[in-house]
Amino acid sequence: MSIEDNKKLVQKFYDALNRKDFDALHDFCHKDFVFYSQVNTPKPGVSGLVDSEKPSFEAFESFRFPVEQMIAEGDKVAVYLIFEGKNQIRPLVGVEPRHNDVYISVFCLLTIKDGKIIEKRAHFDGADSIAQMSAEK
Repeated sequence: MSIEDNKKLVQKFYDALNRKDFDALHDFCHKDFVFYSQVNTPKPGVSGLVDSEKPSFEAFESFRFPVEQMIAEGDKVAVYLIFEGKNQIRPLVGVEPRHNDVYISVFCLLTIKDGKIIEKRAHFDGADSIAQMSAEK
């Protein structure tokens, strides 16, 4: 696959996440896919990703996860996103809902193998997320 093909694959992956089409993720992920939500916390398979991320999505009345920037080289695609959660309605990471909106800066590095995403590593500032959810309105 070309670098442009890799970027298109990753964009389709994030488009499916934005639609909450978790079943479609199987179309974009390698059978040996592993998700790392932070440094060394492997969550194998698409189910590991969905189980890890779905509570964050469901904690808000609505969310967007737009790709702001994407850079690719070889089998790697780097993605900068901003998670935009509107109106927290469910507890998340021990924080009771205050109906706050949350904007979380997220960096991901994805690796492509055999035309599919085999690894996704994510990094975000969890303390900032908690502070935004906990803030008085």
